[in-house]
Amino acid sequence: MNFCFDLMKRFVAEEEAMGVVEIILIIVVLVALVAVFKDEIEDLVDDIWDSIEESAETIY
Repeated sequence: MNFCFDLMKRFVAEEEAMGVVEIILIIVVLVALVAVFKDEIEDLVDDIWDSIEESAETIY
């Protein structure tokens, strides 16, 4: 019985480690995408900000 419990604990520990690796890989991919599309993201944010400013000017 103790052997089964130890086996289950090791299995859970391995699964948790895989989750950490998956999260790190997702973060790496997101950072790489931001690096690749940096100029496009900046242009998009600038356009959105300009639109917000124009809308705010019509209100005030």
